Amino acid sequence: MDLLCKAYSNASDDEPESEPETRPKHLPLRPAKRLKPEYPFPTVDIQKREEALVPGRYISKRERALSVSVPQAAEPNPNHQDPHFITPPAPVLGSISDLGKPPGVLSSMQHKQKDLTQLSQIPVKLSVALRGHTKAVNAVHWSPTHAHLLASSGMDQAICIWNVWRRDQEKARVFRSHNAAVKDVKWSKQGLFVLSCGYDCSSRLIDVEKGLETQNFKEDQVVGVIKFHPDNSNLFLSGGSKGRLRLWDVRTGKVVHEYVRGLGPILDVEFTTDGKQFVSSSDVSGGNVSENSIIVWDISRQVPLSNQVYAEAYTCPCVRYHPFDPYFVAQSNGNYIAIFSSRLPFKLDKYKRYESHGVSGFPVKCNFSLDGEKLVSGSSDGSIYFYNSRSSVLVKKIEAYEQACVDVVFHPILPNVIASCSWNGDVSVFE
Repeated sequence: MDLLCKAYSNASDDEPESEPETRPKHLPLRPAKRLKPEYPFPTVDIQKREEALVPGRYISKRERALSVSVPQAAEPNPNHQDPHFITPPAPVLGSISDLGKPPGVLSSMQHKQKDLTQLSQIPVKLSVALRGHTKAVNAVHWSPTHAHLLASSGMDQAICIWNVWRRDQEKARVFRSHNAAVKDVKWSKQGLFVLSCGYDCSSRLIDVEKGLETQNFKEDQVVGVIKFHPDNSNLFLSGGSKGRLRLWDVRTGKVVHEYVRGLGPILDVEFTTDGKQFVSSSDVSGGNVSENSIIVWDISRQVPLSNQVYAEAYTCPCVRYHPFDPYFVAQSNGNYIAIFSSRLPFKLDKYKRYESHGVSGFPVKCNFSLDGEKLVSGSSDGSIYFYNSRSSVLVKKIEAYEQACVDVVFHPILPNVIASCSWNGDVSVFE
């Protein structure tokens, strides 16, 4: 009995066991308790403690009870995504600083503000070929605050950040936060952040400088398009495969408004310049009616101002407002760009359209120049088409790719620079 008492009292790192309810009077008094260490009892994983046990060491009843009561850790499921899981930082492939640019480009960015009085110029040659995507590229977008950076999103589940004029390190970051193809990407006006969306039913906000995903906006639909509010970068609009349009607040991560109309898949959205309205384009081909294909919405009242804007039996993969004049355009699968008034009742211009390029079912986009004098469009034949926005006359055609040119955008500062992408995975800069 004395040996048992000594064995319990001299255990190396276990707490003393509770005294029994009855003690024979003839037994000697139990030795005094050992002083507890100043640090609390270590709350480590039982499995780790068992691995560190010395063979032959005494295991107290407390440890035996804990080892039975504590459940074993579940095997990680690679297909399950914890909503609180933080994507590990993306590897730093290159610099995002503006050093290393050609002197002409650097001086233009430093001294030339957005001089909208100067007419935009048409690029004449390929300046930089950016190769990194392995599948079709869906969208490209210049950073409005760091104009040497270009973002691209592709069907290979990748978001690439390009330091365009850094010859030795053009690919600065590659993010693979999405576990499916990435449909769209947009830069925020608040620093080095990009917002992306895709076929994994989510939109994700990424800190480019730190290489971290900061927020994940989950939905019940494939998210095909996103657009930041022009006056409030804390708000963005998303549209998806179930026809649901949602206005999100980045600060709370919640939906502020939802716009319901029973639409088909949302193809594109575009805010007016004052941010009070937006226009949406949806695929209504399954219903065999053209109604609701293009709808103009009131943002605050969450109601459509008109749903009979476009009566043709074609879907429109892209809609864009003119930066100054009261009209917007819609890229039509009828192989032309239609023109609509931005004032009620949003009439179609039946006497003028932009038609020389092809769409042929591809998600071909178009964009206006900074001064609004030019309209540029991709094409299913792989070329880039430049139109005079006022006369709708074709000004120039650049043969760029072997497969469809999907997106093309003007640079936010340099009037003679554009970026484009193709269905075969190429990203290019022309000047």
